[in-house]
Amino acid sequence: MQSSVTVEKICLLAGKIMLASGAETYRVEDTMNRIAQSYGVENPQSYATLTGLHFSLDYTSNSYFLRITKRATDLHKIDKVNQLSREIVATQMPLETAYNKLKTLEKNVPTFSLSFQVLAAALASGCFSLMFGGTWPDFLPACLAGSIGYLTMTLFDKIIEIRFLAEFIGSSFIGLTAAFCFLIGFGGSLDMIIIGAVMPLVPGLPITNAIRDLMTGHLVSGVSKGIESLLTAVAIGAGVAMVYGFFPV
Repeated sequence: MQSSVTVEKICLLAGKIMLASGAETYRVEDTMNRIAQSYGVENPQSYATLTGLHFSLDYTSNSYFLRITKRATDLHKIDKVNQLSREIVATQMPLETAYNKLKTLEKNVPTFSLSFQVLAAALASGCFSLMFGGTWPDFLPACLAGSIGYLTMTLFDKIIEIRFLAEFIGSSFIGLTAAFCFLIGFGGSLDMIIIGAVMPLVPGLPITNAIRDLMTGHLVSGVSKGIESLLTAVAIGAGVAMVYGFFPV
Protein backbone atom coordinates (compact mmCIF):
# COMPACT_ATOMS: atom_id res chain seq x y z
CA MET A 1 0.00 0.00 0.00
CA GLN A 2 1.39 3.37 -1.02
CA SER A 3 2.11 5.82 1.78
CA SER A 4 -0.07 8.93 2.03
CA VAL A 5 2.82 10.96 3.42
CA THR A 6 4.29 13.31 0.84
CA VAL A 7 7.15 15.76 0.73
CA GLU A 8 4.64 18.60 0.74
CA LYS A 9 3.08 17.39 4.00
CA ILE A 10 6.45 17.13 5.72
CA CYS A 11 7.62 20.56 4.57
CA LEU A 12 4.38 22.28 5.54
CA LEU A 13 4.25 20.58 8.93
CA ALA A 14 7.86 21.54 9.69
CA GLY A 15 7.15 25.11 8.63
CA LYS A 16 3.96 25.22 10.69
CA ILE A 17 5.70 24.11 13.89
CA MET A 18 8.48 26.65 13.42
CA LEU A 19 6.25 29.57 12.47
CA ALA A 20 3.79 28.89 15.29
CA SER A 21 6.72 28.73 17.72
CA GLY A 22 8.04 32.18 16.81
CA ALA A 23 10.71 31.45 14.19
CA GLU A 24 11.78 34.02 11.62
CA THR A 25 10.14 33.61 8.22
CA TYR A 26 13.47 33.34 6.37
CA ARG A 27 14.47 30.47 8.67
CA VAL A 28 11.14 28.73 8.04
CA GLU A 29 11.52 29.01 4.26
CA ASP A 30 15.12 27.83 4.34
CA THR A 31 14.24 24.77 6.43
CA MET A 32 11.33 23.82 4.15
CA ASN A 33 13.51 24.16 1.05
CA ARG A 34 16.34 22.10 2.51
CA ILE A 35 13.99 19.28 3.51
CA ALA A 36 12.42 19.24 0.05
CA GLN A 37 15.81 19.21 -1.68
CA SER A 38 16.96 16.31 0.47
CA TYR A 39 14.10 14.26 -1.04
CA GLY A 40 15.14 15.08 -4.59
CA VAL A 41 13.05 18.19 -5.28
CA GLU A 42 15.14 20.46 -7.49
CA ASN A 43 13.23 23.76 -7.33
CA PRO A 44 11.10 23.91 -4.15
CA GLN A 45 9.14 27.12 -3.74
CA SER A 46 8.22 28.22 -0.22
CA TYR A 47 6.75 31.45 1.03
CA ALA A 48 6.03 32.20 4.68
CA THR A 49 4.08 35.05 6.21
CA LEU A 50 3.03 35.72 9.77
CA THR A 51 -0.28 33.91 9.32
CA GLY A 52 0.26 31.36 6.56
CA LEU A 53 2.55 29.12 4.52
CA HIS A 54 2.68 28.52 0.76
CA PHE A 55 4.65 25.65 -0.73
CA SER A 56 5.02 23.97 -4.12
CA LEU A 57 7.45 21.44 -5.56
CA ASP A 58 8.30 23.54 -8.64
CA TYR A 59 7.60 26.84 -10.31
CA THR A 60 4.53 25.62 -12.18
CA SER A 61 3.30 22.78 -9.97
CA ASN A 62 0.35 22.85 -7.57
CA SER A 63 0.68 25.25 -4.67
CA TYR A 64 -0.34 24.24 -1.14
CA PHE A 65 -1.43 26.63 1.58
CA LEU A 66 -1.50 26.19 5.36
CA ARG A 67 -3.10 28.72 7.69
CA ILE A 68 -1.37 29.65 10.98
CA THR A 69 -3.93 30.83 13.54
CA LYS A 70 -2.03 30.77 16.86
CA ARG A 71 1.55 31.77 17.57
CA ALA A 72 3.69 31.54 20.68
CA THR A 73 7.33 31.54 21.68
CA ASP A 74 8.92 28.11 21.92
CA LEU A 75 12.60 28.15 21.00
CA HIS A 76 12.89 24.49 22.04
CA LYS A 77 10.56 23.37 19.25
CA ILE A 78 12.36 25.55 16.71
CA ASP A 79 15.66 23.95 17.67
CA LYS A 80 14.15 20.45 17.47
CA VAL A 81 12.78 21.04 13.97
CA ASN A 82 16.13 22.41 12.83
CA GLN A 83 17.87 19.37 14.31
CA LEU A 84 15.40 17.01 12.61
CA SER A 85 15.86 18.79 9.27
CA ARG A 86 19.62 18.23 9.52
CA GLU A 87 19.01 14.53 10.21
CA ILE A 88 16.71 14.32 7.18
CA VAL A 89 19.35 15.91 4.95
CA ALA A 90 22.17 13.75 6.32
CA THR A 91 20.44 10.35 6.47
CA GLN A 92 17.70 10.47 3.82
CA MET A 93 15.15 9.61 6.50
CA PRO A 94 12.02 7.81 5.19
CA LEU A 95 8.99 10.04 4.67
CA GLU A 96 6.86 8.18 7.22
CA THR A 97 9.53 8.38 9.90
CA ALA A 98 10.10 12.11 9.38
CA TYR A 99 6.37 12.84 9.39
CA ASN A 100 5.75 10.85 12.58
CA LYS A 101 8.60 12.62 14.38
CA LEU A 102 7.20 16.00 13.35
CA LYS A 103 3.68 15.06 14.51
CA THR A 104 5.07 13.94 17.87
CA LEU A 105 6.98 17.21 18.20
CA GLU A 106 3.89 19.22 17.27
CA LYS A 107 1.83 17.58 20.03
CA ASN A 108 4.45 18.06 22.72
CA VAL A 109 3.20 20.10 25.65
CA PRO A 110 5.22 23.13 26.81
CA THR A 111 8.48 22.19 28.48
CA PHE A 112 7.68 24.17 31.63
CA SER A 113 4.49 24.17 33.68
CA LEU A 114 2.45 27.33 34.21
CA SER A 115 3.58 27.56 37.84
CA PHE A 116 7.22 27.45 36.77
CA GLN A 117 6.60 30.13 34.12
CA VAL A 118 4.94 32.38 36.71
CA LEU A 119 7.87 31.88 39.07
CA ALA A 120 10.32 32.74 36.29
CA ALA A 121 8.29 35.85 35.43
CA ALA A 122 8.38 36.91 39.09
CA LEU A 123 12.15 36.58 39.36
CA ALA A 124 12.69 38.29 36.01
CA SER A 125 10.48 41.20 37.08
CA GLY A 126 12.42 41.73 40.29
CA CYS A 127 15.78 41.54 38.54
CA PHE A 128 14.71 43.93 35.78
CA SER A 129 13.52 46.37 38.42
CA LEU A 130 16.99 46.39 39.97
CA MET A 131 18.69 46.56 36.58
CA PHE A 132 16.73 49.66 35.55
CA GLY A 133 17.72 51.58 38.67
CA GLY A 134 15.38 50.30 41.38
CA THR A 135 16.43 49.46 44.91
CA TRP A 136 16.08 46.28 46.95
CA PRO A 137 12.78 47.45 48.52
CA ASP A 138 11.36 47.40 44.95
CA PHE A 139 12.43 43.81 44.29
CA LEU A 140 9.65 41.90 46.05
CA PRO A 141 6.81 44.22 44.93
CA ALA A 142 8.05 43.88 41.34
CA CYS A 143 8.15 40.09 41.71
CA LEU A 144 4.58 40.07 43.04
CA ALA A 145 3.21 42.43 40.37
CA GLY A 146 5.05 40.63 37.57
CA SER A 147 3.82 37.19 38.59
CA ILE A 148 0.20 38.34 38.95
CA GLY A 149 0.32 40.17 35.62
CA TYR A 150 1.85 37.22 33.75
CA LEU A 151 -0.58 34.72 35.29
CA THR A 152 -3.56 36.95 34.47
CA MET A 153 -2.40 37.48 30.90
CA THR A 154 -1.88 33.74 30.36
CA LEU A 155 -5.26 32.75 31.79
CA PHE A 156 -7.20 35.40 29.87
CA ASP A 157 -5.37 34.48 26.67
CA LYS A 158 -6.76 30.95 26.99
CA ILE A 159 -10.28 32.22 27.70
CA ILE A 160 -10.78 35.05 25.21
CA GLU A 161 -8.10 34.04 22.64
CA ILE A 162 -7.36 37.69 21.80
CA ARG A 163 -3.72 38.25 22.62
CA PHE A 164 -3.78 42.05 22.72
CA LEU A 165 -6.77 42.16 25.08
CA ALA A 166 -5.14 39.59 27.34
CA GLU A 167 -1.96 41.69 27.48
CA PHE A 168 -4.02 44.79 28.25
CA ILE A 169 -5.73 43.02 31.16
CA GLY A 170 -2.43 41.59 32.40
CA SER A 171 -0.74 44.99 32.41
CA SER A 172 -3.78 46.47 34.19
CA PHE A 173 -3.34 43.95 36.99
CA ILE A 174 0.34 44.85 37.12
CA GLY A 175 -0.59 48.50 37.57
CA LEU A 176 -3.16 47.70 40.25
CA THR A 177 -0.81 45.45 42.19
CA ALA A 178 2.08 47.90 41.98
CA ALA A 179 -0.12 50.84 43.03
CA PHE A 180 -1.51 48.87 45.98
CA CYS A 181 1.96 47.85 47.15
CA PHE A 182 3.22 51.41 46.87
CA LEU A 183 0.26 52.88 48.77
CA ILE A 184 0.74 50.55 51.72
CA GLY A 185 4.45 51.33 51.82
CA PHE A 186 5.64 48.06 50.25
CA GLY A 187 8.25 49.35 47.82
CA GLY A 188 10.31 52.45 47.28
CA SER A 189 9.56 53.53 43.70
CA LEU A 190 6.30 52.89 41.86
CA ASP A 191 7.94 53.52 38.49
CA MET A 192 10.68 50.95 39.07
CA ILE A 193 8.15 48.37 40.27
CA ILE A 194 6.00 48.78 37.15
CA ILE A 195 8.95 48.91 34.73
CA GLY A 196 10.32 45.66 36.08
CA ALA A 197 6.93 43.93 36.27
CA VAL A 198 5.93 44.60 32.65
CA MET A 199 9.15 43.22 31.17
CA PRO A 200 7.90 39.57 30.96
CA LEU A 201 5.07 40.86 28.73
CA VAL A 202 7.31 42.90 26.43
CA PRO A 203 7.49 41.31 22.92
CA GLY A 204 11.26 41.04 22.72
CA LEU A 205 11.43 38.08 20.33
CA PRO A 206 8.86 39.44 17.82
CA ILE A 207 10.72 42.77 17.69
CA THR A 208 14.02 40.97 17.05
CA ASN A 209 12.44 38.75 14.38
CA ALA A 210 10.84 41.75 12.70
CA ILE A 211 14.21 43.46 12.36
CA ARG A 212 15.91 40.28 11.13
CA ASP A 213 13.18 39.65 8.55
CA LEU A 214 13.44 43.22 7.28
CA MET A 215 17.22 42.90 7.01
CA THR A 216 16.88 39.69 4.96
CA GLY A 217 14.36 41.23 2.56
CA HIS A 218 11.15 39.70 3.93
CA LEU A 219 9.35 43.01 3.99
CA VAL A 220 5.78 41.76 4.42
CA SER A 221 6.58 39.56 7.41
CA GLY A 222 8.94 42.13 8.90
CA VAL A 223 6.37 44.91 8.77
CA SER A 224 3.62 42.60 10.06
CA LYS A 225 5.69 41.49 13.05
CA GLY A 226 6.69 45.08 13.70
CA ILE A 227 3.06 46.20 13.79
CA GLU A 228 2.12 43.26 16.00
CA SER A 229 4.90 44.21 18.43
CA LEU A 230 3.77 47.83 18.37
CA LEU A 231 0.19 46.86 19.19
CA THR A 232 1.43 44.71 22.05
CA ALA A 233 3.44 47.62 23.42
CA VAL A 234 0.37 49.87 23.13
CA ALA A 235 -1.77 47.31 24.97
CA ILE A 236 0.76 47.07 27.80
CA GLY A 237 1.09 50.83 28.08
CA ALA A 238 -2.67 51.39 27.91
CA GLY A 239 -3.30 48.91 30.72
CA VAL A 240 -0.89 50.66 33.06
CA ALA A 241 -2.10 54.11 31.98
CA MET A 242 -5.71 53.17 32.73
CA VAL A 243 -4.76 52.33 36.31
CA TYR A 244 -2.96 55.65 36.66
CA GLY A 245 -6.04 57.42 35.30
CA PHE A 246 -8.48 55.88 37.76
CA PHE A 247 -6.15 55.61 40.75
CA PRO A 248 -3.61 58.45 40.59
CA VAL A 249 -0.74 57.84 42.97
